[in-house]
Amino acid sequence: MRFLPRRDPVSLSARILVCLIALTGTEAKAFDFLGLFGSSDQPPAASQAALPYMVTFDVEGGSRSLTNLLQDASTLYRLRADAPVEGDSLAWRAQADLAPLLDALWGAGFYNATLEIDVAGAPLSFGGDITAAARAAERYRGVSAVPIKVRANPGPLFSLRQIRVIDAGTKESFSSTDLPPSVIEVEPGAPARSADLKAAEVRMLDHFRATSHPLAKTVAVEPVVDHAAKTMDVTYIFAPGPVAPFGEISVSGSQNVPASVVRSFVYVEPGDPYSPKAIADTRKSVASIPALSSVRIREADHLDSLGQLPIFVEVTERKPRLVGLSANYSTVDGPALRAYWEHRNLFGGAERLRLESDLLLLPRNDGTHVKRIKDFDRSDLGGRFRASFLKPALYGTRNDLLIDGQIARDRTGGDRFGGYTTRFADGTAVIRNRFSDTFSVQAGLQLQKGQTSDVLGEVDYFLVGTPASLTYDSTDRPLDPTRGWRITASLAPYPAFLGSTVNMFVAKGNASTYYAFDEEARFVLAGRIGLGSIAGPSLAEIPANWRFYAGGGGSVRGYRYQSLGPTGPFGLVVGGRSLFEASLEARIKITDTIGIVPFVDAGNAFDSAAPSFDDKLFVSAGLGLRYYTAIGPIRLDVAAPLNRRDGDKPVAIYVSIGQAF
Repeated sequence: MRFLPRRDPVSLSARILVCLIALTGTEAKAFDFLGLFGSSDQPPAASQAALPYMVTFDVEGGSRSLTNLLQDASTLYRLRADAPVEGDSLAWRAQADLAPLLDALWGAGFYNATLEIDVAGAPLSFGGDITAAARAAERYRGVSAVPIKVRANPGPLFSLRQIRVIDAGTKESFSSTDLPPSVIEVEPGAPARSADLKAAEVRMLDHFRATSHPLAKTVAVEPVVDHAAKTMDVTYIFAPGPVAPFGEISVSGSQNVPASVVRSFVYVEPGDPYSPKAIADTRKSVASIPALSSVRIREADHLDSLGQLPIFVEVTERKPRLVGLSANYSTVDGPALRAYWEHRNLFGGAERLRLESDLLLLPRNDGTHVKRIKDFDRSDLGGRFRASFLKPALYGTRNDLLIDGQIARDRTGGDRFGGYTTRFADGTAVIRNRFSDTFSVQAGLQLQKGQTSDVLGEVDYFLVGTPASLTYDSTDRPLDPTRGWRITASLAPYPAFLGSTVNMFVAKGNASTYYAFDEEARFVLAGRIGLGSIAGPSLAEIPANWRFYAGGGGSVRGYRYQSLGPTGPFGLVVGGRSLFEASLEARIKITDTIGIVPFVDAGNAFDSAAPSFDDKLFVSAGLGLRYYTAIGPIRLDVAAPLNRRDGDKPVAIYVSIGQAF
């Protein structure tokens, strides 16, 4: 018997958090929340208008995994809530299941499997007459669900005997240098499952492409089943094609965005070694242009006259204007209103201008609260207005111009841990150079004038500085990274000779890394460390909004936001001149959509210009729940402070979209 194993279907789905409750009179039916408790197999009620049915699977040996396999492959089972109108329709539906169910058993390595389906006691066969089954089903009309039984005898599990991988050009086997055994992975003696054989084919094809064979293709896969020996021999035939680099890169589809702007976000050049990763990175990089809605990268199906592979970048533009209004509440800012307007192609060069305004109800630092309208005072209102401008690809280069401005009146605290009030106006202009899709540096000029007040006093200040920073991000997903590094570091001098009233030097750094222990990233270890330092002035001379604080959802969970650091008069937290934070998480997927995350956080702010580990580090521990969606994980973290102080709650709860870091 000679045949090609069928490719198992792959289903990718993402469910949104929904709890649906249907109320009918006094009866309430709650649908399964998060899909954790399975689903009902009860058929629709009997009626004269349709033929509801009940499907049962009887697998020899009682294998639950094979039962699940058959249920997944069965159209009859999948449509069990959609009762057919006639017996003929039900019989046809059942008979149509014979081939895919047998294919599923073969695909699992059971090539001597037998299968029977009977409808109300009437058996069905491949291509046979359905009349008896249809008549048997009709006898249940208006009485009860039609019983349908699927009987499967899988027989022995076949194993692989010989695996050969042949070069279509030389007709010889590939050497271990050209195709390492670790890539093939399947070995003699392993179960002869079609999914494993298909996965091996994909791995080998990916290996050829990753080693700069862009035209590699599968010529044939030839499995031969020996039913008597209960084994399979399989021969793969590949045509790897020539080694070739990238060729000319063309951009199309950009009607209002210059092609030179799109091209500046493509970091491969003609002559660079071909790799699928470079293609994926290019797609991700071009998609970061705000004016574009979609990116498609197409490879030529043949090499050019230079032996290179041309690449075609096809883009689609999005609508240029965006406007929005939202209301929200946070434990940091309290209730707030936000309005924003954005233009994504302001001058026809993919320039982005965004205007954003927040109106806040500020917490009070005197221990009182706004409980009624008559308690409200104008000083309880705060706000922020921000304007940001991005000019990408200056003169067609990989340099971007970023200009940001902000005016704010804000107040933090409102509890026994202290807080501060601040008013300031800030303007920053920087040039960013993108070395690659993962690494960039920027430098520019910043001016900020403001006033802060807290228990240490009032500081009126004017700062002129030259901030510089670098960013490195090799992670695979923005909201749910499973591999790679994220590193940001910045240095910002604000010297007196430029006009700063506070002569200080500010340094910050943050690094996080992610390691997946398996290919599907079901177990990921994630770690983060953050550092900060302000050198020059004394603590009281530094504006309160520039000092370092620890605590909160993005810092040391379990402690209130900005509640960790040096204390001043009355034991209130006043912030520090340096910062240390660290986090460690184990991200464990229990199912495709549900995961748990045990974590530990530690950190504090310090009075000295460098973190002093002679001082106390505050530690917290907790457990998180993740619900994975197509957008990213929905995060619910419960954290407990291990160095609990008066005023600290036993636990704190954090909810957001995306991982904690």
